[in-house]
Amino acid sequence: MARVVRFHQYGGPEVLRIATVDIVPPARNEVQIRVRALGLNRAEALLRRGTYIETATFPSGLGLEAAGIVEAVGEGVSTFAPGEAVSIVPPVSMVRWPAYAELATFPAELVVKHPPELGFETAAAVWMQYLTAYGALVDIAGLARGEVVVITAASSSVGLAAIQIANRIGAIPIAVTRTLAKKSALREAGAAEIIVSDEEDLRSRLADIAGSNGVRVVFDAVGGPAFEPLTAAMSPGGILIEYGGLSPEPTPFPLGNVLGKSLTLRGYLVHEIVRDPARLARAKAFILDGLSDGALKPIIARTFPFEDIVAAHRFLESNTQVGKIVVTI
Repeated sequence: MARVVRFHQYGGPEVLRIATVDIVPPARNEVQIRVRALGLNRAEALLRRGTYIETATFPSGLGLEAAGIVEAVGEGVSTFAPGEAVSIVPPVSMVRWPAYAELATFPAELVVKHPPELGFETAAAVWMQYLTAYGALVDIAGLARGEVVVITAASSSVGLAAIQIANRIGAIPIAVTRTLAKKSALREAGAAEIIVSDEEDLRSRLADIAGSNGVRVVFDAVGGPAFEPLTAAMSPGGILIEYGGLSPEPTPFPLGNVLGKSLTLRGYLVHEIVRDPARLARAKAFILDGLSDGALKPIIARTFPFEDIVAAHRFLESNTQVGKIVVTI
């Protein structure tokens, strides 16, 4: 028996319930962990509200990131043993592999022995943000030393990870945030320049920063009307990688900029990295090296106990945090 978080209908944070259920042993090629910490992601709020790319099956579990201790291994698993500290690469389906639980089971290929000095709370804040940012900036865009990269929703965990990865490469991260309140935190996180979009003209500020060469790489989680000024600041042959679509407003297609500059607008989900063993192996090596050398340092906005999962989700949806929200068990 173990406690798990479930919801029986779509809705706000209040639909989340903690229940005690029987937990089956891990099947072949599975690893079961006793969870010590969870990393929260916006995707979980979208699943809870019924607006995610995956459909819940009620009563539904949820959760994409966890860290803890191996409890048991299934047949065919030889790389992990009970008692080892591990963290989880986000599975493609959180309905099939939900993380919000005292005991959670995952495919062995998604389990990672993280550096022990991280601790469980920090380890639970690693994989979604750094895999997402690595996949976009390094794997797809091939961001190079000295290049400018524009990062929107920069105070999110993925935005902060993108800033750190850009700095590790030697690129120049330009952070875009809506409010002045997060400017100093973004500066401390390593942003070379910060644009406050509610108070500054995005197009003119980008032109001032990028100059006549423009920006080759844009990493965007927002969409909406910002597409026009973002693409206006891009260099010929540039690539805009869209991974979120947070704006409630329509996203216009910037036809003139796309045609005139031969731009690539690229949709992206971290799933394409997770599904590809070779790409995932390269990503894990880059991230583990960055954690070891100190270039990659997860920023935790706030920690909640498991019993306060509803409050944690309310904070997640407040959009006031800088960094990752973690839940401890």
